[in-house]
Amino acid sequence: MSSVLAQSVEILTAVLTVAGMGYFVAAMVAARVFLAVRRVPLAAFSPGVSILKSLHGVDPGMMDAFRSHCRQTYPGDVELLLGVSSLTDPAAALVEQLIREFPARAIRLIRCPTRLGANGKVSTLVQLAAHARYSFLLINDSDITVSPRYLERIMTHFAPPPDEPFPAQDRAQARKEVGLVTALYRGRAHRTLPSRLEALGIATDFQAGVLLSRMMEGGLQFGLGSTLAVSRKALDSIGGLLPLADYLADDYELGARIARAGYRVALSAEVVETAIPAYNWRSFFDHQLRWARTVRDARPWGYAGLIFTHGLALALLNVLASGLSPLSLWLLGLSFLLRMALALTTGAEVLGDRQVLPNLWLLPLRDLVAMGVWVAGFAGNTIVWRGERFLLKGGKLEPMGT
Repeated sequence: MSSVLAQSVEILTAVLTVAGMGYFVAAMVAARVFLAVRRVPLAAFSPGVSILKSLHGVDPGMMDAFRSHCRQTYPGDVELLLGVSSLTDPAAALVEQLIREFPARAIRLIRCPTRLGANGKVSTLVQLAAHARYSFLLINDSDITVSPRYLERIMTHFAPPPDEPFPAQDRAQARKEVGLVTALYRGRAHRTLPSRLEALGIATDFQAGVLLSRMMEGGLQFGLGSTLAVSRKALDSIGGLLPLADYLADDYELGARIARAGYRVALSAEVVETAIPAYNWRSFFDHQLRWARTVRDARPWGYAGLIFTHGLALALLNVLASGLSPLSLWLLGLSFLLRMALALTTGAEVLGDRQVLPNLWLLPLRDLVAMGVWVAGFAGNTIVWRGERFLLKGGKLEPMGT
């Protein structure tokens, strides 16, 4: 019986390894499609835009991230609204410093004391939106650093599409009015090994999945917290931000609701950068598990399908299950080459992440850790966020205490 079980495990891991290689190839094709599409020029469009940032404490690189938003070459009107639940929050002092550094910019620090739901970030954003002057809102996290042409490249998507032909898979989406624009991002690691592993995973795995989802579904059906630029018209059509106040994946939910309302979610050619904290192992696993269970809750079948993204880890398991058979070693070698090719395509070519190449040797370890986190994602519904423990149910957060 044990030999039958061992043979079954060997066959199963071999089949999954081959499927994983198919995923690597498909993700590379999706990356190539995106590279081609983002070369299509868009009409200039520079409406007034209100940038909203919900602040809670001081994140790594936050002041440099703020400054990057103040150094835009955007010709339209811009205001930067930064919200804190209390003026004693350490972030408030940084905002005051920013106002002194950029007196010509419209920057406001706004106290947002009301807790409207379990998601404190969305509670703050709802209150900030009430102060916004313009018809377009742009939401991103406090640690997002952007290029000087960021606003120009994001807001141009709200202009009517140009006459140039789109690839077949984008034509239907191009005819829809854009309601939300989002952007890919890379992570800037800080010192520790867990921080480097997370940045590597963002560049070589997560963003690859985003691009493949975009290709397979004929466009994005969700948003990324790195950039959520939305028209008031589209936002009003889904009832504003308040309905999201109890949701953990507010970025995903905002994009999904706008897509269901009949608008297009556009993916900009712009790539932004987020600062990855200098995690210890405990905080790293808490963060990874929160991501995993958020995805599982939002897209349960999609989460189950993530098994195919772990092709390299599956190939290693197949080598062990087969007792180092020649076929398993051949599958491992091919899987390794395809995994490296995908990492370089998405991380280096699409995202322009200069950390990918020097950290590439960590990829097998990162993929093994990621598979363990994926398995752990099935084992419960609790997550830790901003030091609080929550029960995640139907996308919503229920506080459980620390």
